[in-house]
Amino acid sequence: MAIDKKYQSDIDIILSHRHDLGADYWTTPDKRLGKGGVFSAYGSALMLLELGMEPTDPILKKVAELFFEVWREDGRFKLYPNGAIYPCHTAYATNLLCQMGYSTDERIQTTLRYFLDTPYTDGGWRCKKFSFGRGPETEYSNPLPTLNALNAFRFSGYLNNEPTLDKAVEFLLGHWTIKKPIGPCQYGIGTLFMQVEYPLGSYNLFNYVYVLSFYNRAKRDERFLEALRILESKMIDGQIVVERVMPKLAKLTFCEKGKPSELATKRYHEIVDNIS
Repeated sequence: MAIDKKYQSDIDIILSHRHDLGADYWTTPDKRLGKGGVFSAYGSALMLLELGMEPTDPILKKVAELFFEVWREDGRFKLYPNGAIYPCHTAYATNLLCQMGYSTDERIQTTLRYFLDTPYTDGGWRCKKFSFGRGPETEYSNPLPTLNALNAFRFSGYLNNEPTLDKAVEFLLGHWTIKKPIGPCQYGIGTLFMQVEYPLGSYNLFNYVYVLSFYNRAKRDERFLEALRILESKMIDGQIVVERVMPKLAKLTFCEKGKPSELATKRYHEIVDNIS
């Protein structure tokens, strides 16, 4: 879709941060593509897409090139020049590139097969990094990387045609019942999760319902429907009202805290279309 003129100021703000980390396109001189939080190469590109910038725009094409430069032949993406390669990093990169229209690229197809070959025993995907120590809760997969992987798969021919993805969906539906923080990074379903956060990207109610709405395994499940009812109960006059936004995004108009968001409401209508 084309960029609406009323969002040009948001585009300008995002673009103003492109050199913050010492190099162009929201990254560092040594190409740490995951650094920068909401204004990382990943986060900035997702927001530009959300605001209507075409993937063919030279800026986004360059971001895509940066990510493909760190792709490995086994399908993984190494977002940092030093250290281990974690499934969450590969999920981030794949999610972004699929949203940019590269789902049929041979490299992305290799990555999707990598995910299909490497689920954890509970059906999700799990990083072997234990920043908070080990315990029974860390024996689960990581919910957000699993959600990001599923978000990427919705652009592929595997959507609703692959039992491995059904198991990943079941893992996330199971977390709705468990609620407690799980996985090595300990993602929970609590007060913060239940606040409507936008733009989509973190592990929260809106993103959870949005991604799962593409999967037949979830659409008629009572756990999913309960999450959807809670999301809808927070709407005002048929619009999504942003309850939580990252502080660095406070100046952006498309996701103002406490106000209805036209673009977020469009995402809600996608949910309705998916399940109708």
